[in-house]
Amino acid sequence: MVEHLWAGWRIPYTGATGGPALERPPGQTLFEGILASDLPDDETFIVRRGERCFAILNAFPYCSGHLMVLPNRGVLGLTDLDADEYRELWDMVRDTVVAVETAYTPDGVNVGANLGKGAGAGVPDHLHVHVLPRWIGDTNFTTAIADVRVLPETLAASWLRICEAWPVA
Repeated sequence: MVEHLWAGWRIPYTGATGGPALERPPGQTLFEGILASDLPDDETFIVRRGERCFAILNAFPYCSGHLMVLPNRGVLGLTDLDADEYRELWDMVRDTVVAVETAYTPDGVNVGANLGKGAGAGVPDHLHVHVLPRWIGDTNFTTAIADVRVLPETLAASWLRICEAWPVA
């Protein structure tokens, strides 16, 4: 028997129905569209906006508190960033790690980027660095047997928790 896991909130994000945050000019990446939308940050789950980069919750998280840090403009790789973007990206990654550690007190933090489709990038046209909390034993039989992840809090609750934990400059 096939089990169904309904997640109707995901379709606008993928662009299949052209949700409000995704109505964007041709040539604009998914993340550029989200960044440029007129929607408030608590709806787009943008946690922090910098001059050249921003941090956003992953709408398809591996665990609660899974964020991505991105340059404002869609570039493919690290070598496509100018020096100021590069510095701000890694400064924001550091601040994101601090916020995740403060908000969740995990046993560790994963930081990584999948550069290109061959490396596993789900959105390969816009460089993004993943930052996510991890705990010893945070995987269990549901992931291994049923290929399902259980997330204990909503994206809205994660967004608020991370915003409140963001380091003060």
